[in-house]
Amino acid sequence: MKIRKAVITVAGRDQRQLPLQTLVDRDGQTKSALTILLEEVIHAGVEEIGVVICPGDESAFAAAAGPHRNRIRFIEQTQPLGYGHAVSSAHPFTGNEPFLLLVGDHLYVAKGQKSCARQLIEIANTEASAVSAVQATHESKLPYYGTVGARRVQGKSGLYQVDEVIEKPTPTVAEQKLIVPGLRAGFYLCFFGMHVLTATVMDVLAEMVRDAKGDERVHLTNALAKTAARERYLACELQGRRYDIGVKYGLLTAQLALALSSPDRDEVLTHLVELLAQT
Repeated sequence: MKIRKAVITVAGRDQRQLPLQTLVDRDGQTKSALTILLEEVIHAGVEEIGVVICPGDESAFAAAAGPHRNRIRFIEQTQPLGYGHAVSSAHPFTGNEPFLLLVGDHLYVAKGQKSCARQLIEIANTEASAVSAVQATHESKLPYYGTVGARRVQGKSGLYQVDEVIEKPTPTVAEQKLIVPGLRAGFYLCFFGMHVLTATVMDVLAEMVRDAKGDERVHLTNALAKTAARERYLACELQGRRYDIGVKYGLLTAQLALALSSPDRDEVLTHLVELLAQT
């Protein structure tokens, strides 16, 4: 699978300003969260990037894209009908090709030199399959994430065959349907905010948008559950962490993660120790 295109969704009405926030990246440069995401995608070898926005937001996001503005095609989500609807809005852009999908309110910090997006694309290429990145997440965080029920793929560490996908399950539902053998008690495989998806997913979303009644919201998790019944669909754990900048102190946590993975780690740790000593 050749992944030439990526889609970044930034149209959520309650989160659309988050990608415009600025942070200091691992190279010591001040950048918008959007620019950091764009560079994650570009360094993974993607050639074309579609950014799904609310109508009227193009100028703000064009400015936030900085030097990468010319690599973006802006796509308007005309109605606020859910994340799946936002992704479906990019169907004319992705066509019949597989594509990388990222949410605009997460940042990613890899443990090594290879970015999270690059890791995911390489797994998708090797497996020739749709793959969603997942992270073992405590049950207290289930209200924030889609979660998968899956079986480990024999002989391949951190790779899972997806059987079920549920949007923001309760701990009771997760315990009944989403237990993954080998995970610590109370932990589940929750979405990382990064996927490589096939044209099948777009076809399923198109069906769901067509069949939706009135203002009914279309969820990507439901489309992924349907996809798992139609074709091979995997989940994988990456060497890295996701940071949701939309939760309380999320932007601060993401900034600390970026700083601690930078060449300035020792200086940052010194400042943190001094700060703790003063409180």
